[in-house]
Amino acid sequence: MFDAAGRVDLRQMTSPEDLDALTPEQCVAVAAEIRSFLVERVSKTGGHLGPNLGVVELTMALHRVFRSPLDAILWDTGHQAYVHKIVTGRSGDFETLRQSGGLSGYPSRSESVHDVIENSHASTSLSYADGIAKAWERQGVLGKRHVVAVIGDGALTGGMAWEALNNIAGSDRQIIIVVNDNERSYAPTIGGLATHLATLRTTRGYEKFLSWGKRILRRTPVIGMPMYETLHGVKKGVKDIVAPQGMFEDLGLKYIGPVDGHDIVALERALNRAKLFRGPVIVHTLTEKGRGYAPAENDEADRFHGVGVIDPDTGQPIASSGPTWTKAFSDELVRIGRERHDVVAITAAMLAPTGLDSFAKEFPERTYDVGIAEQHAATSAAGMAFAGMHPVVALYSTFLNRAFDQVLMDCALHRAGVTFVLDRAGVTGDDGASHNGMWDLAMLRIVPGLRLCAPRDEITLREGLRRSVDISDGPTVIRFPKGALPDSIPAVQRLGSVDVLRAEEHPDIAIVAVGAMASVGLDVAARLGDQGLRVRVVDPLWALPIEEDLVHAVGNAELVVTIEDGLRDEGIGAALGSALAVAGYSVPILNFGLPKEFLQHAKRAEILANVGLTGQEISLTVVETAVRLGVGEKVQEASAESDAATS
Repeated sequence: MFDAAGRVDLRQMTSPEDLDALTPEQCVAVAAEIRSFLVERVSKTGGHLGPNLGVVELTMALHRVFRSPLDAILWDTGHQAYVHKIVTGRSGDFETLRQSGGLSGYPSRSESVHDVIENSHASTSLSYADGIAKAWERQGVLGKRHVVAVIGDGALTGGMAWEALNNIAGSDRQIIIVVNDNERSYAPTIGGLATHLATLRTTRGYEKFLSWGKRILRRTPVIGMPMYETLHGVKKGVKDIVAPQGMFEDLGLKYIGPVDGHDIVALERALNRAKLFRGPVIVHTLTEKGRGYAPAENDEADRFHGVGVIDPDTGQPIASSGPTWTKAFSDELVRIGRERHDVVAITAAMLAPTGLDSFAKEFPERTYDVGIAEQHAATSAAGMAFAGMHPVVALYSTFLNRAFDQVLMDCALHRAGVTFVLDRAGVTGDDGASHNGMWDLAMLRIVPGLRLCAPRDEITLREGLRRSVDISDGPTVIRFPKGALPDSIPAVQRLGSVDVLRAEEHPDIAIVAVGAMASVGLDVAARLGDQGLRVRVVDPLWALPIEEDLVHAVGNAELVVTIEDGLRDEGIGAALGSALAVAGYSVPILNFGLPKEFLQHAKRAEILANVGLTGQEISLTVVETAVRLGVGEKVQEASAESDAATS
């Protein structure tokens, strides 16, 4: 791993065993080189820089103490696993990080036997650990093989983590829980657990004091041991006062720490102690997100949690970004907040990423960060609606998946006036399968009384948000994609609750373009128009439920086409097909959307092209279908001419 001149060469690191022979001094040198490598490579590709800079020594220590893949090292959320990838021999692939066919931004079983959890949703690692430990216990290998779950202090605010802790603590199975405590997830961690951990950080001398007292008293003649045994009997009471780690021990979890997460020697000592303990144990490590990179250390907002392509020296974006969907939502919510004092905002540990930071700055007393707890966010919002407020819950679309029951049973059943704003809806791309917000339309379609708006541009986003917060008799949803706002797409006509983007009185084909797919719908219409087809393009102001205005706007066409960036088989197109049939229209419908599969990481445009959601691919399929169905006189003539030429 060191060349002839004594310099670190990460390309020579092919497995975790390469770390074993390093001296502590060499470990420090390798850690420094890993940090330089991460800044250089991630600045070119974008990715999760800050979390990985914070876990360099911790990752190295884990792989020096444990034997992956014989031992299972589980990364909660997984965005901090870049160092793990380097240690397990993947440094040569970092130029392809988050690129199509390249290295995933999260653990990936197809990349390495060292990767276990691919799901990037937080608070899941402890349940995985519990399940693996139970299986290995039955197989008689637990103890010979170790289960290690690395979870952040932010992820510990998730209710699922505590459900797992309750089960883990109720057994004597050996599970090692490493708490990576950097006082933040995206932003500083909040809540009672955060306060508890903060207290632990200030009482790190307790165990040293106890060990010192034990040594002194045992050396004291005659009365030493009786005195030690007496004092040991009140240890629990002292601990409750002096060191709140007693909370973990009350659960049946041995506690070790806090440990300096950037001291490899101290980390290895703590992990080896945990390895010897024949039951569940927590190792509490203190790390600094963004450590070793000045721009991240100086950024108090999120310590460069996730970055695009940046200048590695300054940390500034290379390309200036224009107005985004998130920024437009953020601005409009602040305007609404100035007008309506009953509007409050709720975030699940993602204040800035979801655009609620501006609202929080102006209305801090009306902003609630509940931690990584989407289920609690939804039900708490239902309670606030009952008490006369109108909560706006801002989440990434993919993270609403885990709160579906609360949306259904706590918000919809109780007709709670709660607005969910789903950022990163549809295809997000770079972050891979578990970050794509492609499930929301199909999932929310079955919720009674829920209304969903999918805006196509900034104007309809602002209008839709205002309409949503005016509704108090059931939940509403606004969904929009990641990235820059498109050019404004004006309506040429409004038919009730439907915007007509391209008008034809007696259309051969009616295209329903849902939300951000409006520009694709217009592109398809232009191509079909070149084939002599009369095409109407409409955008429903409310994508859910399917309203009569939409049914009547498309029902008289010879063919209906729907385009959405949600699931093709269970989304808006499927719902519209059912509504057309119920209304007595026998018009055929052709639905375009995402396939029911997990889409791997790539740029959004590349993924849409791969699944056929481009103007060219859709129009080709529509023309083929139109010819087959005999839609439009000119298409029939063209087909006849084509057949004649072939003959």
